[in-house]
Amino acid sequence: MKFSFIIIFSLLLISASCASCKKETTAPSNSDTENINENNNANPTGSKIKITIGTSTFTATLNNNATATAFKALLPLSINMRDLNSNEKYFDFANGLPTNAANPGTIQTGDLMLYGSRTLVLFYKSFSTSYSYTRIGRIDEIAGLTTALGTGNVTVTFALQ
Repeated sequence: MKFSFIIIFSLLLISASCASCKKETTAPSNSDTENINENNNANPTGSKIKITIGTSTFTATLNNNATATAFKALLPLSINMRDLNSNEKYFDFANGLPTNAANPGTIQTGDLMLYGSRTLVLFYKSFSTSYSYTRIGRIDEIAGLTTALGTGNVTVTFALQ
């Protein structure tokens, strides 16, 4: 009888500890959420960059993450960005940047993001997406961005401000 009680009690303890394990894996704690936000969100660092497209100049605020820091280290940078889907311009780097991709749900005009580890993307139209990106930054004032980027490939210069 004593032996049966010990086995049942042990099984209950194991079951209770497994239930708490499941909670930990399905719902991140506040500190986990803070780490995600710290690495891949719209919290700006305050770092500003200048983006020049033809005769138009825009200011962007970089996010506070490793990707933005690595991108900033590449500046100044003048690249030929190709058009895709009439809503974004992109450029493939030879080497990858750090990533922490997440699905933003909706892309906003002026978002500057990294697709995969090597593709820099500047969005000039808002739309819903199922793809994941790592945020780099965002253009502060988007007025005139779509016109400046035009319909084809375009040379874009990114520089420290």
